[in-house]
Amino acid sequence: MPGLAFVLPHWLYWATLLLFPLIAAWLVKGQLRHPPDGRPTLGLAYLFWALSGYLGIHRFYLRNPWGFVFLPVFLALMYCNAQVREVRDDTSRTFAAMEAAQTTARQSEGAEAAQARSEAQAREGDYKVAKAVTDRWTLATQVVAGLLAAMLVVDAFLLPGLVRRRRALELANGLPPEMPAVVEPLPGAGVGEDPTIALRTPFTDWIDRLNERIGQFVAWWAVIAVFAYYYEVLARYVFNSPTNWVHESMFLMFGMQYMLCGAFAYREDQHVRVDVVYTYFSRRGKAIADVITSAFFFLFVLTMAWTGARFAIDATQVGEHSFTEWGVQYWPVKLMIPVGALLLALQGLSKLLKDIMIIRGREA
Repeated sequence: MPGLAFVLPHWLYWATLLLFPLIAAWLVKGQLRHPPDGRPTLGLAYLFWALSGYLGIHRFYLRNPWGFVFLPVFLALMYCNAQVREVRDDTSRTFAAMEAAQTTARQSEGAEAAQARSEAQAREGDYKVAKAVTDRWTLATQVVAGLLAAMLVVDAFLLPGLVRRRRALELANGLPPEMPAVVEPLPGAGVGEDPTIALRTPFTDWIDRLNERIGQFVAWWAVIAVFAYYYEVLARYVFNSPTNWVHESMFLMFGMQYMLCGAFAYREDQHVRVDVVYTYFSRRGKAIADVITSAFFFLFVLTMAWTGARFAIDATQVGEHSFTEWGVQYWPVKLMIPVGALLLALQGLSKLLKDIMIIRGREA
């Protein structure tokens, strides 16, 4: 299958984690500056072309009936791939039988040698027949895949004109734009129990902004998982080309995301809270309770930062990596443990200062 290899290059994985959030945020920012009018756009058309063009979805997005041409070609590709999977098992089985028969023929002597050679020739004939069938279906798959690829390449050049004509047609017919629904944010934040959620000081604002930006940055990683697992399903079941990096790369990514966004979740009051008694406290009483329990909080996060730093240093010194063929380095992943713990400690410091302000009556 043309595209990414069975083993993803390490530099591409780390570069994607760094660049994808920047590109995604830039695209969203541009869309907010120029809201869509509900009519087809070239960007969405190319997105459909890239992700599901093999089904003609980009044509259907433009209400173009030529999208139905892609469906039989895609079904033919699926059928050929299914046949290749079936006959490949026969080829493997007959090859193993041929190897065993040839080994027996080489080791046989006397009268048994002639019979063993005859058996080896028979098994070799079976293998050649099975391999010929496999080669025919493989060639058919390549031809259909090439046809589908050629159709996609042609549409890549035709899309700008198709989008312009569709937009002009809708404007000429006076079709009302299909405006996207706007979801209003819910009032308030978190569970509504944190008494410091609305307090601000210059120092705590700096901490809040730092964790907010880091949290928003790693939040975009969840979108990468959608594309990665989509690619895996497509590669595995359509092109018979599964990968060995998608699952491992995604659980490593989510582990790093979990560590880095913990402080942002704490800032937004989104962590689980045991509030059977806490909810009945006054605003000042909640602040006092938070100050008392902050000792356990800082003990935990600073211990995690210390042990996480040791894990990261050990991983760096021994060059620790995964045990799969991918062999990705583990030290960047383990480095996120102390980094996330320190960010969480900073956010805890911000909350502690605000709690002290409430206790001292200096909220203004």
